[in-house]
Amino acid sequence: MRRRSFLQIAMGAAVLHSGALVRAMGGDSAAARNTSFASIQTQSNLPPMALGLVIEPAPDPEAAIARVKQLGLTNCFLSMDAYIGKFSRELAQQLTGLLAKYDVVATTVEVVGPGRLVWNFLEGPSTIGLVPRATRAARIDALKQASDFAKMLGVPRVQTHCGFIPENPKDPLYPEVVVAIREVAAHCQSNGQDFLMETGQETPTTLSRTIMDVHQPNLGVGLDTANLILYGKANPVDAAGILGQHVKSVHAKDGRWPTNPMELGQEVPIGQGCVDFRKVFSELRKFGYTGAITIEREISGPQQIADVKNEKVYLERILADVQSGSK
Repeated sequence: MRRRSFLQIAMGAAVLHSGALVRAMGGDSAAARNTSFASIQTQSNLPPMALGLVIEPAPDPEAAIARVKQLGLTNCFLSMDAYIGKFSRELAQQLTGLLAKYDVVATTVEVVGPGRLVWNFLEGPSTIGLVPRATRAARIDALKQASDFAKMLGVPRVQTHCGFIPENPKDPLYPEVVVAIREVAAHCQSNGQDFLMETGQETPTTLSRTIMDVHQPNLGVGLDTANLILYGKANPVDAAGILGQHVKSVHAKDGRWPTNPMELGQEVPIGQGCVDFRKVFSELRKFGYTGAITIEREISGPQQIADVKNEKVYLERILADVQSGSK
């Protein structure tokens, strides 16, 4: 799966669930509870726009979390499709311990499956997200699983691609998708979480309309800076202006506009594509965004690590200017 062939490194949790940590420590004593509370406070204090990394948990959680730390990053976004149907309290306890060990914060949990996913224009509309009827029920269930697992970890956001939401609100699929999104958002709300729609397949106007029609206070947007370009939907600077009040997570990724009408545009290292990160971050800052800026590089192997290192330096410089008010 092209979009998810990402760092095979594991997961972290931002705000650790105190009960899970106490059990992982082997008891319910006052000392254990106090230690748990201290860990929660330590790991929840990320600075504004802290740089993080999109990671997958499999196959070696400890090596993965250690690598996040080695890259000099404080937080991560968890791509969890490998665990659909396998979420458990034991897994949460294991990960909680590793996250505390490496002092890594998890900001968001995401699943996009199960089922076939084709990341292009030809088959994407019938395979991606909550739009396709054939996989909708299974994906709603997977998102609810992810939400329950995120609650065990204390992660406050769940995210997915909702798919090619029809731009025509009178399309028969549109009200069905609204109902599906509302169901997942309501489940996340019951767990104290935001539910985020990742940008990509939809125009910003369509996402705005969907948020209005779903009418759930915890429904928001995960802004992927490159996806808007890769799918030919919008300039990310304009999208940030339209959706800024709803943005609750950000993927820092770069790309070029599609030239083949059957295929997405090309994802490239940050700084080599069409995203103006300075303007995007400045626009988000106007809306008061202080969440993580999560690096995503959709290749694998040593080159991916080298690119992430370079991207970190590139983004740090821009963020320093934006947060200081420099142009």
